[in-house]
Amino acid sequence: MTDKLIITAALTGAITLPTQTPHLPFTAEHLAADGIACAQAGAAAVHVHARDPRDGRPASDPDLYSPVLTGIKSGCNAVIGITTGGGMGMSPQERLRAIPRYQPELASFNLGSINFSIHPVGRRYKPEDYRYDWEPANVQASKDFIFRNTFGDMELYSATMKECGVRPEFEAYDVGHLYNLRFLMKSGFVTPPFWIQFVLGVLGGLGATPEDLLTMKATADRLFGPENYRWSVIGVGYPQEFNMAAMAIMLGGHVRVGLEDNIYVRRGELATNAQLVEKVVRLAREFEREIATPDEMRAMLGLKGPGAVKF
Repeated sequence: MTDKLIITAALTGAITLPTQTPHLPFTAEHLAADGIACAQAGAAAVHVHARDPRDGRPASDPDLYSPVLTGIKSGCNAVIGITTGGGMGMSPQERLRAIPRYQPELASFNLGSINFSIHPVGRRYKPEDYRYDWEPANVQASKDFIFRNTFGDMELYSATMKECGVRPEFEAYDVGHLYNLRFLMKSGFVTPPFWIQFVLGVLGGLGATPEDLLTMKATADRLFGPENYRWSVIGVGYPQEFNMAAMAIMLGGHVRVGLEDNIYVRRGELATNAQLVEKVVRLAREFEREIATPDEMRAMLGLKGPGAVKF
């Protein structure tokens, strides 16, 4: 029997630039309001990054998370996950700082190192077009950026999350990352059942095509067995976000959308986070796939519940 559809809303990320869309949230008030709006639109989970509220620069200061997390929690029942991906230039230790402090229900767990670049975005803007001074340098620096997630780092992620009672949300950008997860499983660092996000379309990772998604699913089925994991897909960019969503809806998977991954609701039309969630809800209804509530997601994934977090 196909599960109800889990929709995750990734509100801001660390790659999308304020220059790209006026809808990108980076103040605590805007992030909290967007998280609540996404939950009201049908998202069971909200994925949170921190940003400097003055200029939208990606940040790792745990203090920045507090008003966002409490704001979202006070306004809805959504599962709140915290990133450990952080932003460019942050060490794995910096990226983990918020986990022991807040002990969320979920936290991202990246499964391998990759090139991770947005430098082609720079072709779209002249220097005077950028909203903030940090943005053009960040775009160009991404051309030489390696998103670090070594086996030593992954052991650290595993130990931290176990200690804090946090469920990992495994992020796999390529087929080899699924083999990394199997190695971690065989080495005793992680245990199934797994919650896996297939992250498709990043420049440096696997593409966001039907063939790529089917390859990821077939590999995970073979390595873990369909009964030992649930999967969701992230399609980076437009229309990939919705192409991948439609496939996941049909194949029994789940979906992540949000301005972290894509800024358009339809071609040339900038979206809010809630509009992206609403479009996936419409797609699911057309396929007659029911939407999971936050508590149904908690039951499906065995999450500890909002009463056990530290915010």
